[in-house]
Amino acid sequence: MKKIKLDIVGLSYSQTQSGAYALVLGELNGRRRLPIIIGSFEAQAIAIEIEKMTPSRPLTHDLFKSLAGNYNINIQEIIIYNLVEGIFYAKLICSDGKKTSEIDARTSDAIALAVRFECPIYTYEFILASAGIVIEGNEFVFLENIEPQTEEKAASTTLNYSSLSEEELKIKLKDALADEAYEKAANIRDELSRRKSS
Repeated sequence: MKKIKLDIVGLSYSQTQSGAYALVLGELNGRRRLPIIIGSFEAQAIAIEIEKMTPSRPLTHDLFKSLAGNYNINIQEIIIYNLVEGIFYAKLICSDGKKTSEIDARTSDAIALAVRFECPIYTYEFILASAGIVIEGNEFVFLENIEPQTEEKAASTTLNYSSLSEEELKIKLKDALADEAYEKAANIRDELSRRKSS
């Protein structure tokens, strides 16, 4: 079967399932999107790597990458190979340079590893045909904070950080990462980015 390459298009809080997140994969050079509902831990693991944040201690997927690296194992690609009753099935294609192996994985874990190993993500036509959605009009990309925010909360967070100096913000960012408060760290980083662009 011909494989179709996918990219991560977005990650946002799921409007349909409480406490879950929607990971959206997009067909390379196409308009079809594959939305996958994932848990908050996996969403956080994916977002942290995409945003290039460094947690104070390794997360599970970081630990897996370190362990694999120490034994010269590399993930070459991820394949979302099946869809049964709304559940996606994925596998890791791994190699140590001599032997190639396929390892079954939850799709969310496979993608969290794909972003760390910088390997391609693939699926098959029958999966895109049955679970994909077609986006009409202009292309869009979204990556929202993993923790949902009300407008009030977002406004108060920005207000608190806007009164601090850049040096104070950098210290708070370091503390937030040390405490593994990734939502707070993302808000501080956004405030620093806003100041640099203005």
